Amino acid sequence: MTTAIWICFLRNAYIKRDYRDGLHDKSEWGQGIIATFESGFTQGPIGFGVDGIAQYAVRLDGGRGNSGAGGIDFFAQDNDGRAKSDLAKFGATAKMRFSNTVLSYGSQRPALPIINADDSRLLYESYTGTMLTSQEIAGLEVNAGYLTDEQRKSDDSHNSGLKSITFGGASYQFNDQLSGALYASHVEDVLNKQYLGLNYAQPLTDAQKLVFDFNGYNSRLEQEYADSLDTGRSNSIWSLATSYIWDIHTFKIAYQQSSGSTGYNYGGYQNQGGVGDGGNTIWLANSYWSDFNGEDERSWQASYALDFGGLGLPGLSWTTAYVRGDNIKTAETNNGKEHEWFNQVQYQVQDGPAKDLKFKVRYSVLRVSSNASDYNVSGNEVRVYVEYPFNAF
Repeated sequence: MTTAIWICFLRNAYIKRDYRDGLHDKSEWGQGIIATFESGFTQGPIGFGVDGIAQYAVRLDGGRGNSGAGGIDFFAQDNDGRAKSDLAKFGATAKMRFSNTVLSYGSQRPALPIINADDSRLLYESYTGTMLTSQEIAGLEVNAGYLTDEQRKSDDSHNSGLKSITFGGASYQFNDQLSGALYASHVEDVLNKQYLGLNYAQPLTDAQKLVFDFNGYNSRLEQEYADSLDTGRSNSIWSLATSYIWDIHTFKIAYQQSSGSTGYNYGGYQNQGGVGDGGNTIWLANSYWSDFNGEDERSWQASYALDFGGLGLPGLSWTTAYVRGDNIKTAETNNGKEHEWFNQVQYQVQDGPAKDLKFKVRYSVLRVSSNASDYNVSGNEVRVYVEYPFNAF
């Protein structure tokens, strides 16, 4: 059997949302520990193996009145409105490899544009079902799957309401400069979705290059699901980002356009009216606190990122972005507006006893016009993450 891999890390996470327009502020703070195990495969033409994951979290703050924001979702609320005090989650996956193709069944954390399990909060979101990943042709990766259960990132139960999701597609590296991806999914009783992605990088000099990144989705909701949301059935949304990278500097501009009779629907949990296809299933340029994905919304972004490694501070980086959206259609208007100013500072310790300790602080200011309040809400958001990997075995 090939070498087994253990990965363990501590994650301390805090999110606070200071809402406007009289809405109650929300915040949650927790300490988590996540351990994953990958066994490798037995020798022979067909190899077998098993993977595992264990997650545990303790709530440090965010009790009655402060928890319950869907966008935070560290600890699910019990029937009495109290957030869970702790969480314990376990999963295992059996897998089989033939040549460069792997078939697995069990706990899955897909990272694909049409189903992307959320790992951006305290604990991981996961699914149960079958997945196939094949890399038989150089540069080509084929993925397919059938999942019948979604475990919420903030809960240790399996009652999110998902019936099934079927998906498939492929990504291909055409050459050193051009890559593309095409995927489709069907969420039972909810929607059908297709995705197209293209990325092109053009070197200019040794220290400069241009990168063009296109991402697009086409979705069609089932009639009963659309009726439950009191919306139309179709949406197309796409973004095109152009980045100029000059040594330690990255300048980016992007445009994003949503059209159809509804906004772009993704994530959430079906027992709460959501889609159930993963909290990170939005591979679009203008996605920060707001996703700028309202009905008929169009948005523009300008951003700048600095890698301080070139200034003698390796491991430190800063990103700032401004996004402005308009033309949002709601029950009150055909031209709702929103804008967001995003900042993030990240530092990873490079050596010494605390090597790989990572700090991330994120601050967003979001303002939404009053006539678009049924689409989104204004507020200020702070996120603070501290992560520390360690060897336990």
